[in-house]
Amino acid sequence: MFRLSKAFRTQGRLYSTYEHLSARKQSFISNSGIYPLGFRASGVAAHIKKNKNKDVALVLSDKPCSGAAVFTTNVFKAAPVLVSKETLEENRDKLRAVVTNSGCANAVTGAQGIVDAKKMRSIVDELVNQPKSALTMSTGVIGQNLPMDKIEAGIRDAYTKLSAEHDGGWMDAAEAFMTTDTFPKLRSGEFQLQNGTFRMAGIAKGAGMIHPNMATLLGFMVTDAYVKPDLLQSALKYAVDRSFNSISIDGDMSTNDTISVLANGASDVRIETEGPDYDVFRDRLTAFAAELAQLVVRDGEGATKFVTLHIKGGESFESAKKAASHISTSMLVKTALYGQDANWGRICASLGHSGIDVDPTRVSVTFVPTDGSAPLKLMIKGEPEKVDEERASEILKMEDLQIEVDLGLGDSETKFWTCDLSHEYVSINADYRS
Repeated sequence: MFRLSKAFRTQGRLYSTYEHLSARKQSFISNSGIYPLGFRASGVAAHIKKNKNKDVALVLSDKPCSGAAVFTTNVFKAAPVLVSKETLEENRDKLRAVVTNSGCANAVTGAQGIVDAKKMRSIVDELVNQPKSALTMSTGVIGQNLPMDKIEAGIRDAYTKLSAEHDGGWMDAAEAFMTTDTFPKLRSGEFQLQNGTFRMAGIAKGAGMIHPNMATLLGFMVTDAYVKPDLLQSALKYAVDRSFNSISIDGDMSTNDTISVLANGASDVRIETEGPDYDVFRDRLTAFAAELAQLVVRDGEGATKFVTLHIKGGESFESAKKAASHISTSMLVKTALYGQDANWGRICASLGHSGIDVDPTRVSVTFVPTDGSAPLKLMIKGEPEKVDEERASEILKMEDLQIEVDLGLGDSETKFWTCDLSHEYVSINADYRS
């Protein structure tokens, strides 16, 4: 059994900042939460961003946590990534916090970047009176040093404003993560195991420069279960491979990609060995991470469609995922989706040079509407169907769409989430630093 927090509804409390968004996007904004025991959160404006929006977030546990994380494989790893890796290696069972700034990525900043990332950590260390207590994350423009006077003031201000409440606490933290995001990505929920109940909360950010490998974008999850560090790392890796590592917006991988999780044990749930409880926790973490990851795609820069690629009949999970990843980054596929053009041949063309074994005579491609109406078969075992173009156009006008590709080679499958590519994406990224 599990219970998730409710998302924003137009008939409920209205966050005036987001009134300009479509009703669809507003529906993804949480208006309440079920948050883990022993955690508090805050977000403040330290004036790092030109628009004066919130840009420093702090999430703090009242007691030490076990921790785990996965990081970008980009060779230009940002300073906060390197410092957080060091922190985890030396202190993965006594962590207290995640401290984040937006507006400046502290990436490709040389030795000074490392000094600044460690300074962010040391400010939290001082506040909680514990060494190497915090993971650090930064997002924003690459190649600029952090304005440390503003960062320090922001962290100290955030510490005084920590709250366990949704408004004034967790929502503020989620807003402080945002850069080109149009809405905050916050989720929470309560879950049942045989030996007790635990809660989870998570925040993610990202709308562009998203195509992961081992990790992606910025995000973290916290839980009041206790999970032994090595088991927590295994569960997170499993979850990220099936969530944050299964999304793509534009095919670019950030220098700052980090997904972390802290487990403080404030509930009565303790997971110290593999077994049924560990499996349930891992699967709940995976589903929770997938929901956060999907929010990132739904907020893709300039995106007008949310597309689920369901690859079936693979020889292995890895090969199915590789095929999905390749199709999701095809500019021809993405622009056809934006143009509402049922050019399914582009899907086949992308699959054909994805690097996996493909037998064209076994491949089937289907558009699956999300309104419950009948699927539209485009190709069956290598033979093209006579496509009803009017029906295809109806399906492609929907905001949500599923494309099913059956490789016909085995029993493995995966889902990958992506979006279309629009004129607005070019405009956003052409003007990013202006």
